[in-house]
Amino acid sequence: MTTVSEELRNVAPEKLAVEGVSKTFRTQRGHVHALDNVSLNVREGEFVCLVGPSGCGKSTLLSIIAGLESTDSGQVLADGKPVTGPGRERMVMFQESALFPWLDVLGNVLFGLKLKPNLTGKERREVALFYLKLVGLENFIHANIHELSGGMKQRVALARALAPNPRVLLMDEPFAALDALTREQLYGDIQRIWAERKKTIIFVTHNVREAVCLGDRVVLFSPHPGRIQEKFEIKLPRPRDINSVDLAKYSTEITRALKRHLKPETTEVAE
Repeated sequence: MTTVSEELRNVAPEKLAVEGVSKTFRTQRGHVHALDNVSLNVREGEFVCLVGPSGCGKSTLLSIIAGLESTDSGQVLADGKPVTGPGRERMVMFQESALFPWLDVLGNVLFGLKLKPNLTGKERREVALFYLKLVGLENFIHANIHELSGGMKQRVALARALAPNPRVLLMDEPFAALDALTREQLYGDIQRIWAERKKTIIFVTHNVREAVCLGDRVVLFSPHPGRIQEKFEIKLPRPRDINSVDLAKYSTEITRALKRHLKPETTEVAE
């Protein structure tokens, strides 16, 4: 049997290799070429942000890495092994919290622990409480979901994604719908949690400043079909303040690079 202390220890983060991945979706209106020959290596424990306009395939790539979508060609390797389907080693956090309204805060996090069959009910509760404390919700464990603010819902979703102790956390614009103040608070929290729990994180956004605030590396995608155009190493100390002058310099540089790759009809990218 797995003990709680063993369950809560940091696991080794995975390294990821995206090798020549292409993906086309077939719709009633025709074919949508989402990704074209995308290759990317992600180091163990690295925080990588994928940036680009809407429709550039960032979320599609995230789903492929998670094992939720298949490729037309190419492959994704996790520690050298092909990703063939979803698993608890790679958990996803979406833009919408996707919480179950009939469960309270604790119940939603416990639901994520169903992936851990070797834990008893008491042990699952201990693990769930650990992660709720990690995201600052230890005083709201019995709150109903409809009573929570948008930021609190995303904290619950984050705790639920972390509870199975994955080696990779995949985040698909999780803060896009939140107000600026709440986002700033969460930027600090996610940096702290990443440092404490040693996860490999891939974070999708079209907010350049957000990407610079969070990422070790920012990867720029071009639209229709999605291709990687440039990569930027962000050499700033942590924790980072999204309003800092040094961060703004990186943001300006990356925004200029993005605009060079945009077509006239492409959705604007936030600085």
